[in-house]
Amino acid sequence: IMKPICFIGARGGSKGLSRKNIRIIDGKPLLAHTIEKALESKYFSHTIVSTEDSEIVKISQKYGAEVPFIRPKKLATNNASMEDTLIHGIKKLYSLGYVFKIVVLLDCTVPFLRMDDIKKAVNVLKKKNADVVCAVYKQHLNPYFNIAEISKSGHLQLCKKLKKIPENRQDAPTVYQMNGLYVFNAKNFLKKGKSIMQKMIPCEIPIETGLMIDTEFEFNIAKLILENRE
Repeated sequence: IMKPICFIGARGGSKGLSRKNIRIIDGKPLLAHTIEKALESKYFSHTIVSTEDSEIVKISQKYGAEVPFIRPKKLATNNASMEDTLIHGIKKLYSLGYVFKIVVLLDCTVPFLRMDDIKKAVNVLKKKNADVVCAVYKQHLNPYFNIAEISKSGHLQLCKKLKKIPENRQDAPTVYQMNGLYVFNAKNFLKKGKSIMQKMIPCEIPIETGLMIDTEFEFNIAKLILENRE
């Protein structure tokens, strides 16, 4: 059976939280936690890091990941999309002789993902014969109930309006938080490009494993949990 490939995108810059991929949590860089999880699972044929940053290259290799190519600078800006980075990475890997059908995109800013979550997402891809599966969890912050934007007049208004405003969150439509676990059919992704992102299939995981680090506050939460879980 052909194993999936693990693809970790870790650029040097970050708009929300500076150098977040290599900030230290529980004695090692954030990136290292994801690399070690992937390698220890023995679930992947290869664990690949895509980066433009020389320090991230060294850290990736130190913890056992492969860095078979350097990401172009234009794909490491704040405006670069994950889809473009992945298309570049898949093409590069195929050109270098790597053999795989399924790519698991793991974001190192989701340190609590379990291998069970990852395997579940891969199984959904296979079972549904899908092009892309995205891990999600139910979100209590809800645009129908308590997520607002500011109107032109400067007043708060709900982002999404229903004819009847829900009296409590449970009555609002269920919404989901997407996070940094995506599973792709590699060949179909190259064939169809970004358009396949319009047909993502959800794979529900627990909120405890889906926490993403995008801000200083979330980094501190993750740090507290990881350094005190014993």
